[in-house]
Amino acid sequence: MKNKRMLGSLLLLLTAMIWGTAFAFQRTGMEHIGPFSFGAARFALSAAAVGIPALIRERKRARAPSASEDGRERARRRDTLLGGLCCGAFLGTANMLQQAGLQTTTAGKAGFITALYILLVPLLELALFRKRYGARVWIAAALGAAGLYLLCVTESFALTRGDALVCLCALVFSGHILCCGHFSGRGDPIAISAIQFAIAALLPAVGALLFEKPSWAQIVSAAVPILYCGLISGAVGYTLQMIAQRWTDPAVASLLMSLEAVFAVIGGVLILSEHMSGRETLGCAVMFAAIVLVQLPAGGGIRKRGKSI
Repeated sequence: MKNKRMLGSLLLLLTAMIWGTAFAFQRTGMEHIGPFSFGAARFALSAAAVGIPALIRERKRARAPSASEDGRERARRRDTLLGGLCCGAFLGTANMLQQAGLQTTTAGKAGFITALYILLVPLLELALFRKRYGARVWIAAALGAAGLYLLCVTESFALTRGDALVCLCALVFSGHILCCGHFSGRGDPIAISAIQFAIAALLPAVGALLFEKPSWAQIVSAAVPILYCGLISGAVGYTLQMIAQRWTDPAVASLLMSLEAVFAVIGGVLILSEHMSGRETLGCAVMFAAIVLVQLPAGGGIRKRGKSI
């Protein structure tokens, strides 16, 4: 079990790195296509890429002896479908809220507010499931939030309409993390990812038809960002998250995934030739300290209804 938790942490670190470097591609993609159209195109590509291996896996299971008579197999299929629908609804809604919020707020503030799921996830678990965390996790979450503020926010923090939308986005992303944690161990994580991408593509597609005028020329102009965000950030990144959360507690997973902001800054330095300020460097160091703290072995770090797990 310990080895699986370590593997889950490493996969989530890789996920954060993939998502962080995707910001540079998302920024260039928005120069050619609307935000809803971009979201629909990238997630449709993700659904196609993950859907093919998911179908192959399902066909192999269906040909297994007495597969249709196995009650556990029927439960797995039910949880796979339900998990894909729920995770896709959360992912698609969060993506649309974030894109809409970015129209009237800065990228730095949006990144900071979105990543506040590192605090929202344990709070929601406490409120909804009475799952209690030890002081180490709360201290790490607070450190992570402080590091994110240093890293992302450089202007005065006056809340705008866009900030309010991104706050809702952070809440919905928290729901997505909890949903992935719940269903990833009950259903097939590959199939869940494929279904969630299909739903996440459908929601912004409706927004694109209502508020934008998507065209094939726009998609061709943004082909490289769509390919990267659809195949690497989407198909690979979100599927790695689904697999890793089978062995990683949601609060710890949210902290690890929040390193996306750190890798976004590093990606900007390496890909866009940007420069890190002293404030950003300090923010990265504080966030890494939070990750190290939450990964340190300690007894009774996480409690559920009074029992350590």
